[in-house]
Amino acid sequence: MSEYKSDFLRTLASRGFIHQVSEPEALDALAQSERITAYIGFDCTAPSLHVGSLLPIMMLYWMQQTGHQPIALMGGGTTRVGDPSGKDETRQLLTEAQIEKNLVGLRAIFAKFLKFGDGPGDAIMSNNADWLNTLNYIDFLREVGRHFSINRMLTFDSVKLRLERQQELSFLEFNYMILQAYDFVELHKRHGCVLQMGGSDQWGNIVNGIDLGRRMLGAQLFALTSPLITTSSGAKMGKTAQGAVWLDANMVSPYDYWQFWRNTEDADVVRFLKFFTVLPLDEIGRIAALRGAEINEAKKILATEATALVHGREAAQRAEETARATFEEGELSTSLPTVDVKRADLENGLGVLAANVQAGLVASTSEARRQIKGGGLKVNDETVTDERLVLTPKHLTAEGVIKLSLGKKRHVLLRPV
Repeated sequence: MSEYKSDFLRTLASRGFIHQVSEPEALDALAQSERITAYIGFDCTAPSLHVGSLLPIMMLYWMQQTGHQPIALMGGGTTRVGDPSGKDETRQLLTEAQIEKNLVGLRAIFAKFLKFGDGPGDAIMSNNADWLNTLNYIDFLREVGRHFSINRMLTFDSVKLRLERQQELSFLEFNYMILQAYDFVELHKRHGCVLQMGGSDQWGNIVNGIDLGRRMLGAQLFALTSPLITTSSGAKMGKTAQGAVWLDANMVSPYDYWQFWRNTEDADVVRFLKFFTVLPLDEIGRIAALRGAEINEAKKILATEATALVHGREAAQRAEETARATFEEGELSTSLPTVDVKRADLENGLGVLAANVQAGLVASTSEARRQIKGGGLKVNDETVTDERLVLTPKHLTAEGVIKLSLGKKRHVLLRPV
């Protein structure tokens, strides 16, 4: 559909969130005439969500902002099974205690984006363990399983791709799409939910739920999927050389989170501003006009706004200020004396005492100890307080060096070779 009339679909479309919609005219008319309820499911396989989950979270955010009711469905039940979509192997099964612990972390993240409560538009946090964990197997097969065709299930990508690659697909995982479809039916019965949203790889599973709702309840349900996000260079969104970019400050610091967005590829900045910030589109349009070196200013805006959503405005501004100071000092430091160290030594761990001797800042390790006791030695402008500190590649700055300082005026860069 070229032009949506409801605020909800128009907002999602204008910011690039929509990949496919089932019966778009009917859904648009419904969203224009009444408050609708929609859900997205999130499995509880880790104690936090990562940047890859931000897109669906923002879809729920905009849904609430345009006057509708979002449901964040926690997969306390389906996590016990594991979604086979896009996976080459069976997920490790988690214990009930692990799942419950992960749920606590996930709830804290959603509270930053959605307003929960008992009001008509307030978000709902639901857990499919409430209905899945108590199912009677025979009854479930008779009431729900009879509506599914094995022939059709074998054509879905989540199953077909695994079989084509001759990867084992357990019967446990094969049931996942049935359970996901049943979630949609349960949420319709409990909360009047009429829409399931998710990534484009979930289209088949969501359509299954629409079909089951029609067969079991005679309900008209809808599907909406978002594009799967990769960077302009084709990399998977939210992955770095260090691993996943988590939304929990204890797993990835606000500064490192800010830096992740600051390092966005030039071609992705405007698209990511639409997805991962709440800046108005006209302001994003103004930023989109920046060219050349000014694109770095756009990246800083993206980094600060995206960080503010997850970690708060104060933490975002603190991260920006730290980055500015570090960057400026880093620019100055490139002209400092440089000493080469073996990369293997750094990877094995280089003691801070020996490093300062090697850099020529002190004559001996005993002198280095005295300087540490007096607060005279610094690594990357931070005072060293522990003489047992070991320097590793994680201490390398963005310029690929480690800055050692003795007092305020003597500085040497360690450069791995």
